[in-house]
Amino acid sequence: VNIMVANKTLVTEFVLTGLTDLPRLQVPLFLVFLVIYLTTMVGNLRLVFLIWKDPHLHTPMYLFLGSLAFADAGSSSSVTPKMLMNFLSMNHMISLFECISQFYIFASSANTECFLLVVMAYDRYVAICNPLLYPVVMSNIFCTQLLGVSYIIGFLHPLMHVGLLFRLTFCKSNVMHYFYCEILQLFKISCSDPRINMPLIFTFSVFIQSFTFMSIIISYCYVFFAIRKMKSEKGRSKAFYMCSAHLLSVSLFYVTLFFMYVHPGPGPAENQGKLYSLFYTILIPLRNPFIYSLRNKEVIGALRRIMNK
Repeated sequence: VNIMVANKTLVTEFVLTGLTDLPRLQVPLFLVFLVIYLTTMVGNLRLVFLIWKDPHLHTPMYLFLGSLAFADAGSSSSVTPKMLMNFLSMNHMISLFECISQFYIFASSANTECFLLVVMAYDRYVAICNPLLYPVVMSNIFCTQLLGVSYIIGFLHPLMHVGLLFRLTFCKSNVMHYFYCEILQLFKISCSDPRINMPLIFTFSVFIQSFTFMSIIISYCYVFFAIRKMKSEKGRSKAFYMCSAHLLSVSLFYVTLFFMYVHPGPGPAENQGKLYSLFYTILIPLRNPFIYSLRNKEVIGALRRIMNK
């Protein structure tokens, strides 16, 4: 497990202390997060399946929604299974390779989600502000290109941080007071100087999160102006509901990311960091299927058609 280099023991395994070290809370927390995880996976994968299976949902809006559900499933699966195992196990060890892999899968899913939310906002902008041009602008080829760019950027960006993680060595404590391998926690226990890593994390987080968030806000400013001009009360209500659901999802996602990574100087306190991380790794992937499909007549209709078959 450990190797000796230059009279220093280099750590190749870490201990994840989890959410709490109180034995009496381990089983209740396991049951709570097991239910959350199963609900998240069933909700998101059901949404992906319905959109893939039902021809009525083969539209740009649902194509993007299915991609978002897939990214949410990946985000939750990168963190929750290991956390559930640690609730019931005395061995909370995770190897360096598993640790970096966990960070990469989660970061890729979260980055992809940022760009998918922009794409969904643009889709609503075209649908509401230029409805006559919508079939031309949001063609199948263009939608595929938007999804491709979202996933390519989402998966390439974390590779830079993974590459820089390999320049760090870990020879002090191997204990992370966290429930998953969060990159800022790795910096804290590194015995190498992370002064190169930290500014890059901050700079790219500021750029990506600010760019995508402002793009969404600008799109919805145009959308809300267009909604106010609608003559049909029913049309206004439907458009406003769809947009407000998306904005609620965006707000919950970005607020926690801003507090966690777009934060000059020292990061949030340990318990605050855990709370923010719980939101964007476990709770936010749970809420998307409910926000987007619970009152969506097209999705409910697709579910009924599949069940009838």
